Amino acid sequence: MAEANAHLLDLIAAPLASPAPGPEGHRARMRQRLLTSGPDALQDYEMLEMLLFLATPRRDTKPAAKALMARFGSFAAVIAASPMHLRQVEDVGDGVVAALKLVQGAALRLMREEVREQPVLNNWQRLIDYLTAALAREEVEQFRILFLDSKNRLLADEAQARGTVNHTPVYPREVVKRALEVQATALILVHNHPSGDPTPSRADIEMTAEIKAAATMLGITLHDHLIIGNGRHLSFRREGLL
Repeated sequence: MAEANAHLLDLIAAPLASPAPGPEGHRARMRQRLLTSGPDALQDYEMLEMLLFLATPRRDTKPAAKALMARFGSFAAVIAASPMHLRQVEDVGDGVVAALKLVQGAALRLMREEVREQPVLNNWQRLIDYLTAALAREEVEQFRILFLDSKNRLLADEAQARGTVNHTPVYPREVVKRALEVQATALILVHNHPSGDPTPSRADIEMTAEIKAAATMLGITLHDHLIIGNGRHLSFRREGLL
């Protein structure tokens, strides 16, 4: 009996087993660090590595994570990259691309829901942050419309059209038609400039004036037109263009 008790005490006093060596042990250590100290305890490439091994659980994902970071420069740039460009990196297949796009979609959905929580005009910086995350790294122009209700709450955020690197065709009649369908009483127009420079073109100014005229005829207010560049944005209303 005394021998059994001594053995039990030895087991209690023994240190916990260290994680196994190799990729499995490395993953276990990173997982423990994440659970203990939170995401800020991980560097960008480590967060990416953890995400990749959820997508490809039987492979060492450190080389792919470092290759993605070298190609795109940051965690945010990796998850925002196009599937075509992601697949150009060695060892990045459809499973990895799907995982990255899922994370990007989840982040944008969370930000969009935060915008919905209160009237958009009272939540302007959060709106800009969301639109920047959604559009600043797009490689072609995308024209979006934020449809608002009578209290300026977000009813819908919809991509109306995608174009080329410097042009997106937009038809005022389609904009106001959709506004009537969702029962919007106000609009905010948004598009990106892949060049990074948010300066509006003459076509941007003319198209905005046409949409404003069409909307006004139906009692719909155009609050603003935002152009999203790389780390910068331009407001038509603030610049006196609306």
